[in-house]
Amino acid sequence: MWWGHIVRLALLLIIVAIVVFGPQLWTRRVFARHSMPRPDYPGTGAELARHLLDRLDLQHIKVEMTEQGDHYDPETKAVRLTPDKFDGKSLTAITVAAHEVGHAIQDHTSYQPFTERTRLVRVAQGAEKLGGVVMMGIPVAAALAQTPVAGVVVLVAGMATMGISILVHLVTLPVEWDASFRRALPMLQQRNYLSPQDEQGARRILTAAALTYVAASLASLLNLWRWIAFLRR
Repeated sequence: MWWGHIVRLALLLIIVAIVVFGPQLWTRRVFARHSMPRPDYPGTGAELARHLLDRLDLQHIKVEMTEQGDHYDPETKAVRLTPDKFDGKSLTAITVAAHEVGHAIQDHTSYQPFTERTRLVRVAQGAEKLGGVVMMGIPVAAALAQTPVAGVVVLVAGMATMGISILVHLVTLPVEWDASFRRALPMLQQRNYLSPQDEQGARRILTAAALTYVAASLASLLNLWRWIAFLRR
């Protein structure tokens, strides 16, 4: 009996690991495969980002180097690339640069899902931390009030704040997909920045990056389930 329970638990853990960590590992593999220097490219990822922004009359948007991961910052109006993308002449570098420019276009055109995602991110940054603190306080609240109702109220509040993080990830996926396949890839195609072979590689890079957000959503759901399982003990 107990052996069957252990086997089921092990299978569950394997499935969770594949679903949550598989996309991340695949993304790293795809990025690494296309990160070889390409002397035939006329510029780096940063130079391409600057070129695209200028052609789109977005000269006010900066292109900066960062150690915090590739992203577009709507607050300071800056496309930020990690050193390997900023100075790199590789398919990964220029594809990621074009993707971040895609976010800049979303911001400039007031693309509603991007605007909503930005608002949710601000809320989630504090709410997720608060959620963990609130849920840790459930036993204390129940003990002080000497009633399980208090614990239930705090539990609902904690789960709601943590749920915001899940909502952010769910909203993020279509935003990232739009930046990749409705903005970045068409820009690279229409202006002949990529050969047909490189275009296939760029699609793989953008798809792999999108799957990391699917994994992040699943990880958030798993974290919430972990808290629920812990509190049911």
